[in-house]
Amino acid sequence: MNYTLSQLNVFVKVVEYQSVTKASEYLHMTQPAVSIQLKNFQDQFEIPLFEVISRRIHITAFGKEVAESAKEILFQADLLKHKALQFKGALTGTLKLSVVSTGKYVIPFYLKPFLDANPGVDLQMDVTNKELVVESLGRNEIDFALVSILPERLSVDSINLLDNSLYLIGDHTFSNNRKLAVSDLAKYPLILREQGSGTRQQMEQFLKKHQVKLERKLELTSNEAVKQAVKAGLGLSIMPVIGLKHEMEAGELKILKIKGLPVHTAWQLISLKGKRHGPVAEAFRTYIMAHKTEIAEQHFNWLQ
Repeated sequence: MNYTLSQLNVFVKVVEYQSVTKASEYLHMTQPAVSIQLKNFQDQFEIPLFEVISRRIHITAFGKEVAESAKEILFQADLLKHKALQFKGALTGTLKLSVVSTGKYVIPFYLKPFLDANPGVDLQMDVTNKELVVESLGRNEIDFALVSILPERLSVDSINLLDNSLYLIGDHTFSNNRKLAVSDLAKYPLILREQGSGTRQQMEQFLKKHQVKLERKLELTSNEAVKQAVKAGLGLSIMPVIGLKHEMEAGELKILKIKGLPVHTAWQLISLKGKRHGPVAEAFRTYIMAHKTEIAEQHFNWLQ
């Protein structure tokens, strides 16, 4: 046999997700690339590892056993890498984060200098909606979560990183800083995020406070989808300005003035209260505490 660690990793993820598409998304590979790795791995066994029935992949009993062995091989390979780095006195291990979807515009700038300074640290990061982020934190599956609204049902320690401001946003046909009355919102379709989103929560609180009854609304499942819909003129939305820098500079999106906005929250790095962090997580927490102001000024001064 002549399998590679890459083939093992691909096979394990296909087994976990029961889908080539989802595995490719997780691995940041194209579907054809995953399929080729999967085929090359299967070619080394006379017994089928999986079957495709009605265009769905089904892992055989033998395939499940191979997947368990593959996980152990990958674990041991990772352990060897970290042992070598530890022998040289380097910080090693895995930092586990879960980030609300809009936080993808924030967290990379806080991660890059830390990871650059610590090449022995691996990163596992999930980007999803607020409810799933809080669930991961509550199950103690991660070291930290990045949120803009603190969870009500968990006791957490938090580090305030950055202001998060939500504005009413329209497309290029609106004049800069056009002022609308709250009652005007009923004239336009309003584009909302999915249930469980922190942005959706803030939007609903604003609408309830001002007794706005929507005639038309669209629901989309990502900040990028909402942004593209507003750019196309499908409606207005209340959005965090953090993800709109390039579109605003290009004049594709405009901030519309309206009573009650912007809403201000804060991007916060949180962990379960009193959690005893491992060496990697504690090093990251210490780094963030020491450098958060510098990073905010370097990369997010435009928000002012």
